[in-house]
Amino acid sequence: MADEVYLSRQGFEKLQAELERLKGSERPKISKAIGEARLLGDLSENAEYDAAKDAQMYCEARIAELEGKLSRVRIIDDEDIPKDKAFIGATVTIIDLETEQEEEYTLTGPEEADYETGKISIQSPIGKALLGHKIDDEVEIQVPAGTLKYKLTAIKR
Repeated sequence: MADEVYLSRQGFEKLQAELERLKGSERPKISKAIGEARLLGDLSENAEYDAAKDAQMYCEARIAELEGKLSRVRIIDDEDIPKDKAFIGATVTIIDLETEQEEEYTLTGPEEADYETGKISIQSPIGKALLGHKIDDEVEIQVPAGTLKYKLTAIKR
């Protein structure tokens, strides 16, 4: 059995909307493009046909991937997760003990991770190291560049 996929309600709705868009508008658009490309003649040297078939292959693979993920989703907003520890869905504030720089991250599943918006995966080195820790815990994180040392200063849900 494949692993469960943990998503926020917002992340779930985003994937659901992408699936609906792919099935509702992209699939028919690609099918139409394939039909029009077929009318252009010899398929062996038809770039439009090849491009449309490639787009169809990508679209169908993404639909299958999304359907697989959505069938295994657990909405973290619905889970009874302790609020005093760093777990998926929590927004944590940490201080780098070496540079004293403060950072804030929201711990997410890999599907929602987006470093630019402060969302890090619980499978990333930092995310994995913070899991289960409480406020005032100090955490050492092994990364390729060495060891990072952080202090957890806040947890919000």
